[in-house]
Amino acid sequence: MQERLQGYSYYKWLIFGVVGTGTFMSTLTASIVNVALPPITTALHSNIATAQWVVTAYLLVITSLLPLMGRLGDVLGRSKLFGYGFAGFTAASLLCGTASSIGMLTAFRVLQAIGASVLMANAMAIVTSFFPPDERGKVLGMIGTIVALGSLCGPGLGGLLVEAFDWHAIFFVNIPVGVLGYAGARLILPVDRERRQETIDYLGAALFAAGMASLLLALNNGTEWGWLSLMTLGCILFSLVLFVLFIRYEKRVAQPMLELSIFKNRDFSTGNLAGLLSFMAMFSSSLLVPYFLHDIMAFSPGKIGLIMSAFPLVMAVVAPLSGMLSDKVGPVALTTSGLGVLAAGLVITANLQAGSGLWLILASQALMGLGNGLFQSPNNNSVMSAVEPRQLGVAGGINALARNFGMVCGTALAVAILEHQRMVSLSGLSQPTPAQQAAAFMDGYQAALFVGAGLAVAGMLISCKRAGKPVSGQ
Repeated sequence: MQERLQGYSYYKWLIFGVVGTGTFMSTLTASIVNVALPPITTALHSNIATAQWVVTAYLLVITSLLPLMGRLGDVLGRSKLFGYGFAGFTAASLLCGTASSIGMLTAFRVLQAIGASVLMANAMAIVTSFFPPDERGKVLGMIGTIVALGSLCGPGLGGLLVEAFDWHAIFFVNIPVGVLGYAGARLILPVDRERRQETIDYLGAALFAAGMASLLLALNNGTEWGWLSLMTLGCILFSLVLFVLFIRYEKRVAQPMLELSIFKNRDFSTGNLAGLLSFMAMFSSSLLVPYFLHDIMAFSPGKIGLIMSAFPLVMAVVAPLSGMLSDKVGPVALTTSGLGVLAAGLVITANLQAGSGLWLILASQALMGLGNGLFQSPNNNSVMSAVEPRQLGVAGGINALARNFGMVCGTALAVAILEHQRMVSLSGLSQPTPAQQAAAFMDGYQAALFVGAGLAVAGMLISCKRAGKPVSGQ
């Protein structure tokens, strides 16, 4: 059947359909669980601190395993591994839906994250390897659209499923999609070429995963533990020691998990660093804006959801167009202007007040979506086109790592700035009034978003340093 399909002119789009299904499913699952945490906490007789590990464990595992899963795809074969990712993710979703305790659910979420990391790490590599250079920007832009739609649909779909059925449904909904994706991977994705005679650097992978998990643990819990507490500083120090050992080991081993020389490629390094800063900038607002809309503007949850959807909707429209344009004019102008627009959107969002009009709030979200859409597709195109074909899996893993790590860092930084500024604003007030508490929140909110805008500007300056040739001309 594969041989017959390969003769069709639209075969590459069938491949895109399989990859897009995996991308949508893994993105949807990342955003669908948060809305179900309260009923999960009640049903499984847990508490908020423990139930939060259902989300945290998933994030820790995915981010820690992305480079390894990309490397495994390069060596063992991306099509085969992608199919395994679908199978593992689907089976783990079934287990999650049948969990009878919070400990079981967290353990099954770890298994789900392993499957998701396979899908995330190899999606861009598969697409890049099967589309010609002059179409990569367009197709990577469409992947960006799928990511945006997954993020958009997650909270709304999760709320509907929980209300119509119960929390189990948010996991069971993955099963038919996962079965369809697995069938597509087996029937549509081409058989991998003969396995490369290379070994897998499992020790290097373990050092990296442990170091990343320790660092993310500190970033996730720094505000609760205290940024200067023994636990936080201990986790950060432990992660730094492991990263030093990882780098030293990777330089000595014959076939490393991560070829450090890849970072000597200017387009690859600047693209990933700019991408990291862009996600830190974006997630400085994604956590705080809903609180502003609820606590300051007194909007209902439904209205907040509609307002927040302006960001991914605009991004979903702009990302493919920006990707197609990058195939012709190169990434520099688009990525640089995109981060500039994102910074402007963050500044406008930071200056919103209780009396701001709805149109201005929507415009600020739409402006950030426009900036992100302009930036992400050309940036991904530049990063994935900068490496050799044999390195596409690792490159895709690092690109996804930069995205996930940026989300964590941006959220942690925004919360830390918010809490610090609120404490400063309320110092000396033993019993602050609601108006004083609201003013203190606004001080922290504005400071966090201004820092986010500064990160976007820093990414804009870094983005200027890439080569800037159209991909079709490279």
